[in-house]
Amino acid sequence: MPTRPTLPLTVDRSAAEPMSVQLAGQLRSAMTEGRVAPGERLPSTRALAAELGVSRTVVTEAYEQLYAEGWLEGRHGSGTYVTEIAPPKGEAAPVPFETGGEESWERTETGVMDLRPGVPWVGALDTPGWRRAWRLAASVPPAMRPDPRGLPGLRAALADYIRRSRGVACPPSRLLVTRGATNGLDLLAATVLRPGDRVGVEEPGYVKARRVLAGRGAEPVPCPVDEHGLVVDGLPDDLRLVYATPSHQYPLGGVLPVPRRQALLAWARRTGALVAEDDYDGEFRYDVAPLPALYGLDPDVVVYLGTATKMLTADVGVGWLVARPELVEAIAARRDWLNDRTAVVPQEAMRLLLERGDLDRHVRRMRAEYARRRAVVAEVLDGLRLRGDTAGLHLVVELPEDETARVVAEAARRGVLLDTLDRHHAGPLRVSGLVIGYGAAASAAELRTACSLVRELAGRPPATSAPGRAAARRRARASA
Repeated sequence: MPTRPTLPLTVDRSAAEPMSVQLAGQLRSAMTEGRVAPGERLPSTRALAAELGVSRTVVTEAYEQLYAEGWLEGRHGSGTYVTEIAPPKGEAAPVPFETGGEESWERTETGVMDLRPGVPWVGALDTPGWRRAWRLAASVPPAMRPDPRGLPGLRAALADYIRRSRGVACPPSRLLVTRGATNGLDLLAATVLRPGDRVGVEEPGYVKARRVLAGRGAEPVPCPVDEHGLVVDGLPDDLRLVYATPSHQYPLGGVLPVPRRQALLAWARRTGALVAEDDYDGEFRYDVAPLPALYGLDPDVVVYLGTATKMLTADVGVGWLVARPELVEAIAARRDWLNDRTAVVPQEAMRLLLERGDLDRHVRRMRAEYARRRAVVAEVLDGLRLRGDTAGLHLVVELPEDETARVVAEAARRGVLLDTLDRHHAGPLRVSGLVIGYGAAASAAELRTACSLVRELAGRPPATSAPGRAAARRRARASA
């Protein structure tokens, strides 16, 4: 029977912070810093409450918060355990890389460590629930005439999921199943844009979104971002559409504040424009609970784009688009004309993962796993200027332009692949540095090794001072 860890936990009744929040923070730090290992059993709520001299409600609320964040899991009749993440199996996953300005695919060579963004860790997918969903989905007979809006069962399951996880309340009639967020943006552009229409794209921003919109004949207009996300003041009035990532600006990582969200929606109302909200990794936040989507503030002017890519893998090929009913019908009609389809088997597998709770359990596990990885990266790179390290599967390291090029070239020579901010700009370089992804790394140890090389090449010795260690601990404590 697993032994129960002994932890120095305390609560301060005079502190402004609720005791349950204090307790959750101390437990989170213990798990992040390795003082409690994955798979260890925690005390029961009754036992810990008696030990601390607090009500059982205090401990229950702390545990519930950590359950929601994915740190803990319950085992029927056994107790509460720290979540275990299975080790990766099989070959390395495909990872994107840039060549000649176009994205391609390669398999990472043995011994090469990949820190480029955009790829989730697929090592934890080999579960009974995953295998069962695909086995059952493969037995579904093909439809004579597939519905361009997607399978009704999946649309209902997705509507329920995004309501619970992202605060997006919509009936299935407002949801269309896509092949991913980029496919959803392309279908939206094909439906509402005319050749020559001006469309706003964040600068720096997502390269593929810019290419998709240009491919539909639109004129992408770079729209500046700052540490909080899209700068709404000064948006041109002649834009037909604005593509934005308000929950985690890609790639800089800002979170669009509520006043700016309201200003953006007021601008869209006044000009008659649409806002395409790409919620590409909204499930993964480590400082606070996942933020509600922009869509919930004004469903009539926002088109919400989601994807299973970051939660699962791009190979699933399932995403979703949510919009007002008449726009969904127009997009479905256009899609039918384009003969664009989402394959039935992935749709059915996704439905089963959702309805059986397997997707929710996987997201909780991965939230804890990515929080650990993010803490490793933040600790090793402590002292460098970091951005966007509170959410998602990547963060940004700001470096001078010439230093960035040198670090990338030398890291590649020594077996570490890196992405840079310059390729995310359409115009002059506004921010230079590296975009560090921590999803594709095979393990936390590999991640630590690769980031240590980045730190060395950036000319920063390892942090050994007390302030450096304290900063690392503060970042680790936020890993939730």
